[in-house]
Amino acid sequence: MSELVNLQLDGKVATVTLNNGKVNAISPEVIVQLNEALDRVEAAGAVLVLAGSPGILSGGYDLRVMGSGADAAIALVSAGSTLARRLLCFPTPVVVACEGHAVAKGAFLLLSGDLRIAADGDFKIGLNEVAIGMTMHHAGITLARQRLTPAAFERAVVLAEMMDPKQAQIAGFVDQVVPAASVLATAQQAAQVLSRLDMKAHYQTKLKTRKALLDTLDQAIELDKQQLI
Repeated sequence: MSELVNLQLDGKVATVTLNNGKVNAISPEVIVQLNEALDRVEAAGAVLVLAGSPGILSGGYDLRVMGSGADAAIALVSAGSTLARRLLCFPTPVVVACEGHAVAKGAFLLLSGDLRIAADGDFKIGLNEVAIGMTMHHAGITLARQRLTPAAFERAVVLAEMMDPKQAQIAGFVDQVVPAASVLATAQQAAQVLSRLDMKAHYQTKLKTRKALLDTLDQAIELDKQQLI
């Protein structure tokens, strides 16, 4: 696996780690490599653990790309939304290990997982798009509305409120908050337990429970392609 995304396969658990600088920016190249890694995880029938670095999952989309023109920005956001959709209907469980901050697309990665484990500490999780002058895209609104509590959705999406890990747990960004040093190990242990599920039943149930979300997300992705972000 190339340097921006690393893959480690341990039996029926695959750990995919972002490795793109100090904020793990999500660039077009990162998305390509993430999809390549997901292809390999899917072929192995392994439970996925998606991780970042100590201190950060991701700070969001690569701002150099986002600022290089509307076409580039729309293409990157579209690819990122399609990635989120793939994670939401991945055939095996998806565990996200957030060892620190998760901002913008980093927070959307959390919202795309089946089980989300975050580090306790002085970290921020949330959607800062409005605060930095970006109108939230339709796919992002769709995903946040589905996974966050109604009150937290309004604060996170409309007011760009950033939350500490425990607040993020209450809001619906994460499921568990554990000491920072144990996040990855906790996620991998959870993945080992989840590997005992009947994967066919898991996948079919996931598709049934998320059908409305996936259908709406498809429409939102197409709408985003037609509009400036």
